[in-house]
Amino acid sequence: MDLINGNIFDVDQVNLLIHSRRSVYTNQFISGKPIPEEIIRQLLENANWAPTHKNTEPWRFVIFSGNGLKKLAEFQAALYKKNSGERYKEEKFEKLLKTPTECSHVIALCMKRSLDVNIPEIEEIAAVACAVQNLYLSACAYGLGGYWGTGGITYDEEAKPFFSLGEKDRLMGFFYLGFVRVPSPKGFRKPVEDKIIWVNQ
Repeated sequence: MDLINGNIFDVDQVNLLIHSRRSVYTNQFISGKPIPEEIIRQLLENANWAPTHKNTEPWRFVIFSGNGLKKLAEFQAALYKKNSGERYKEEKFEKLLKTPTECSHVIALCMKRSLDVNIPEIEEIAAVACAVQNLYLSACAYGLGGYWGTGGITYDEEAKPFFSLGEKDRLMGFFYLGFVRVPSPKGFRKPVEDKIIWVNQ
């Protein structure tokens, strides 16, 4: 146990949690089993404590569950079909219709651009990414499965109004959540020593 800022943390457990985080996909979920709302609210509360430059707190979340999952599915499939042109694939259309309905909840991950023009956009994007990492770790701690997906309509400008986003805001993807039926395999990372440079003098 370590004492940091007056709070006691089990560092070994924190390390284990971070190393245990995995992306768990919808085909690994228990279909039709909803996550209690109080847990979803706690995940979002944890996300809300991400670091943020000048306290702009740019993250915004639109949470779909129940019939809302079907509403999201139909919207994104229709928008994809409308705008894909020659790139249209029936398989992708069907996937967009199906994927949300395989989840307990889908959280649209949004970045609300600060009115302070002196804050670079990349810092706001990074803050949202930190919030998503909090979602990932919290889901893992609760024994839930989830992943951050950026496909489908994520970068379609026409999608923004559906998520109450303005022209300068960004839709940054979706976080798909469910109870785990099939765990993800053990993770792997190349040695951290290959990725760092020590400057001691």
